[in-house]
Amino acid sequence: MKTQQIDVATAQKRIKRKSSFRNDLDAWILMLPMVIILYIFVWRSTVLGGVWSLFKMQAYTVKEFCGLDNYVKVISHTQFLPTLWNTVQYVLWSLVIGYLPPLFIAIMINEIVHFKGGFRVLIYIPAVIPGIAAMLMWYFMYYPDQTGLLNMVLNKLGFESFGWLNNPDFTIVGIIIYNTWKAFAGTMLLYYATLQGVSVELYEAALIDGAGPFKRLWHVTRPAIEGLLLLNVVSQIISVFQIMEQPLAMTGGGPNGASTSLGYQLYQYGFNSGGKGTGQAMALGVITFLILICFTIFYFWLNKKVENRY
Repeated sequence: MKTQQIDVATAQKRIKRKSSFRNDLDAWILMLPMVIILYIFVWRSTVLGGVWSLFKMQAYTVKEFCGLDNYVKVISHTQFLPTLWNTVQYVLWSLVIGYLPPLFIAIMINEIVHFKGGFRVLIYIPAVIPGIAAMLMWYFMYYPDQTGLLNMVLNKLGFESFGWLNNPDFTIVGIIIYNTWKAFAGTMLLYYATLQGVSVELYEAALIDGAGPFKRLWHVTRPAIEGLLLLNVVSQIISVFQIMEQPLAMTGGGPNGASTSLGYQLYQYGFNSGGKGTGQAMALGVITFLILICFTIFYFWLNKKVENRY
């Protein structure tokens, strides 16, 4: 009798293993096209960039091994530290200007009763405008003479024209204002979708307990979206740290390098150096990658701390 029970248990385990293997195999077959695409366009290029950064390059032809010489050239360049500081400023201003508005607008839309769909469509319009077209539109809004839209408004109000993107103290702020206007719609919809999943009963219980709007926001809404808040702050840091197209199209890195970012400098090394700076572009890419990896590790550590609290 015991032998029969053991045989049945063994057979059941074999069936479970086969079923589990089939499920895993089906999953891997479905994932295989994505894995191949990631290998070709992400993993392979990332590894090759790290390897080629240790060689002298003529355009994209690998020459002799040079060790860390490309890294030394990048770090010892007189503009490396100012460019790194510009990039940090982009990140800091993006958090000051662009981190909270999507959340506030999502909360407002979640609270209103009428015309929710219309507001969502109107707010999402900037996200569907082609990037270069939107940059040029804002470039002409910022135009430094009387023909710029913002200067027209200032002149009508009796003020003198302002330099906007020609002013080194404003150029990064101006680019971040554009970037916030262009990118916040997608983040706002993520917040809105998360808020839709918060139980109405929690808000009703908070109202019964006499909690006002700010207490409900802090004690009910915040815990429900805390994970998304952490994810968005890290993803925003990572995306803004790689900013390149905006200074390229709107300022050309000027005035006098005031808006040059690490991404823009990498572009200059890779495409505007006559093929002589490709190795330095690879090295700068690896440096940027290592910095962003640190932010990613910090996010996973912080997110684990938050998850353990609940």
